[in-house]
Amino acid sequence: MKKLFIILFFLTAMIQHSTAQKTLSFLALGDSYTIGESVPIYHSFPYQTVQLLRKKGMQVHAAEIVAKTGWTTDELMAGIEKTVFEKNYDIVTLLIGVNNQYRGKAADAYAIEFEALLNKAIAFAAGNKKHVYVLSIPDWGATPFAEGRDRKKIAAEIDVFNSINRKITEAKGITYISITEGTREVPTNPKLVAKDGLHPSGDDYARWAEKLSTAIMAIAY
Repeated sequence: MKKLFIILFFLTAMIQHSTAQKTLSFLALGDSYTIGESVPIYHSFPYQTVQLLRKKGMQVHAAEIVAKTGWTTDELMAGIEKTVFEKNYDIVTLLIGVNNQYRGKAADAYAIEFEALLNKAIAFAAGNKKHVYVLSIPDWGATPFAEGRDRKKIAAEIDVFNSINRKITEAKGITYISITEGTREVPTNPKLVAKDGLHPSGDDYARWAEKLSTAIMAIAY
């Protein structure tokens, strides 16, 4: 009887261990939109995504962020090369390209550099493409910051860059999350822009986080 009790005890312990929920790691790669420039850190989309996932019952570490305001694709790659990472991550996001467009960098070069970054993101996710998520580039031309500039030209160029990153992303079978159209609602909804008149507000980041968390929840981790 004692032996049976011991066996049952160890079987129960093994079952509990195997069914214990894993705490997921989260890596966010990008630029000012990933940092959450001009808003408190808790309004950034990575932070809000973690909060939503926790509310939905998932255990997630705070996001590790490799991003800097003003970074282009090549600068993000340089930043990655200087960073020491964990062996792999369960969730990896990539949002990059607005500064390529802003500085007038070539779309062809963006395509090459974006694909290299996406391959890096896949490697960070231990090769699991289902754990990688790409967000589209917001349209800063719809913000007050763009006053006096050619907003239609900016929108058209943003669309070109997004068509590139979307094509590459979907060709690799990776989830693509479009948030661009929402950023174009700023003229009719000023609450969607931060106090600097350029970056999204916490309200808009909340919409990004909702889309991203829904996509993450749809994957079996």
